[in-house]
Amino acid sequence: MKIEVQDVSLAYGETQALDSVRASIDGPRIVGLLGRNGSGKSSLLSVMAAFRPADSGTVTYDGQPVWENPVVASQIALIREGGDVHGEDEKLDEIFRYAAWLRPNWNASMAEELAEAFRIPRKTNLDKMSRGQRSAVGVVLGLATQAPVTMFDETYLGMDAPARVLFYDLLLKEYMERPRTFILSTHLIEEVSRILEDVIIIHEGEVLMQTATDDLLGQGVAMTGPADRVDSFVQGMNVIGTRDLGRTRSTTIFGGLSASQRIEARELGLEFTPLELQDLFVHLTTQKEVRR
Repeated sequence: MKIEVQDVSLAYGETQALDSVRASIDGPRIVGLLGRNGSGKSSLLSVMAAFRPADSGTVTYDGQPVWENPVVASQIALIREGGDVHGEDEKLDEIFRYAAWLRPNWNASMAEELAEAFRIPRKTNLDKMSRGQRSAVGVVLGLATQAPVTMFDETYLGMDAPARVLFYDLLLKEYMERPRTFILSTHLIEEVSRILEDVIIIHEGEVLMQTATDDLLGQGVAMTGPADRVDSFVQGMNVIGTRDLGRTRSTTIFGGLSASQRIEARELGLEFTPLELQDLFVHLTTQKEVRR
């Protein structure tokens, strides 16, 4: 399904959560939705999943609006922590029965296998489970729905590191076997970066950028060396961060380096290293003036 978000705005009273957001996802893809706390990630996913209407703008899937369109909405799964099941006092079997009724693509055998893999207790009510177990329930529901568009909104934060790694591996396996669009809203950028094909960075209710992950990683470079030489070299470049350690300066630029610039940097005795996705995200979202 091709997702088009066109000029979507949403406010809660005096707070502008989304401001003319535009994004396009031509699936199947694994997309990371990255942003700081309060940036608008959850609000955007809620509008995309038809959980709430936008104040203005549209969201379409293959050209069809999602709001008040049950046929389209049934092909979209937004999973938040605990899975947003309709009864907190229900056990796993009851939760699965409800999911099978609600989701046209529900894979019951997969749900059973995943529940065993994540060691979810069968006889414990959801409201009596640990946070990690509730998160695992959400993960299982998201994968087993097999919806053409499946969004995870920080679903897996309550899981411990081994369980999260298992989730990433299972998601990638599912994507390879049954390609569809996954959107992951997350703060755990370093962990999840290895499986992301595209990233959408949202900042203060606006889309800062949308790009292929590899293309973005090729844009961030840290230049390190004597402060005067670094300053001279980066003059006129898009500088997004600077750190000093004595007389040594490390300056982060956004825009990449040409072959000739790399040669010049080596001749000046400067080191240049690519940034990890998490470091690049931090630099881009801490600028007073967002650069597009």
